[in-house]
Amino acid sequence: MNASTERPSAGDEDATELLTPAEVAKMFHVDPKTVTRWAQAGKLTYMRTLGGHRRYRRDEVIDLLRDSSKDV
Repeated sequence: MNASTERPSAGDEDATELLTPAEVAKMFHVDPKTVTRWAQAGKLTYMRTLGGHRRYRRDEVIDLLRDSSKDV
């Protein structure tokens, strides 16, 4: 199962849906490289997969999306 489509189990409070840089980029209408720069700048936290790929917590991305839409 791909980490980006994994669903949290009912008993795991820390589990959350993880998004790929491409999925986050699509939500913000930006390039995936921009999402990586945001992560490097500390704007978004990320986790690394065993293969070394970044994954972003969906709830945190949604919060950032809401905050960024307030600025407009």
